Amino acid sequence: MRKFSMLVLTFLAFAGLAHAADTNSVYLEDLTSPELHAREAAGATTILIPIGGTEQSGSNIALGKHNVRAKILSGRIASILGNAIVAPVIAYVPEGDINPPTQHMRFPGTISIPQAAFQDMLKGAARSFKQHGFKDIVFLGDHGGYQTDIKIVADALNKEWGDGAVRAHALPEYYGATQTTYVAALEKRGFSKSEIGVHAGLADVSLMLATQPTLARMNNLSNRAADGVVGDPKRASAELGALGVDAQISTSVEAIKKAQMR
Repeated sequence: MRKFSMLVLTFLAFAGLAHAADTNSVYLEDLTSPELHAREAAGATTILIPIGGTEQSGSNIALGKHNVRAKILSGRIASILGNAIVAPVIAYVPEGDINPPTQHMRFPGTISIPQAAFQDMLKGAARSFKQHGFKDIVFLGDHGGYQTDIKIVADALNKEWGDGAVRAHALPEYYGATQTTYVAALEKRGFSKSEIGVHAGLADVSLMLATQPTLARMNNLSNRAADGVVGDPKRASAELGALGVDAQISTSVEAIKKAQMR
């Protein structure tokens, strides 16, 4: 009994240490309201809103890929900035018509909401953070399909707020790095555009391996368009994915710092 009690106490002690460490987290969900207030008072007046999406990637990647990547990368960006907090990930985004199904909605597991609802959700989140004292509200969209929506929302909010004391930022650089710098780096290493792909191909699977490898299914890879794949992931690796991760982080940090200077 004494041995059991010591084990319990040891576990509780470690649990307490883990809980204490969460007060230094960059993730809003890990903080209490007073802790968040204190962080803002200390200068953390930038909020990053990661936007993912729940969509199919064939048999190659789990449905939550965008949500997981957006959260992880936003956390790394916030840590480098030192004055930013990461909001909860927005996982519900436009992914095509529901009935009859189009785009990713043709495959099981994809969740789609109307564009108007998506835009309203972003506006509501941004207005909430403005109310709580954040000065730079940054949308980080991990999916290409709604980049225009994000810009429409940021422009509308900035027009609504008017004086520039609080600004919304669409930050196209975050997603854009995966389509430019990352692709160029892969091509430089001899990979073709058709292999790199635009969805669940070599680039996409490599990004997943570099962020949350358990979501990639390396034993069941497909390169068939009929499976919802555009590209060939068979030579994907975490090392290649790190090229994209580094590009997204460095490009985003630079763009956010520039946006903060006003």
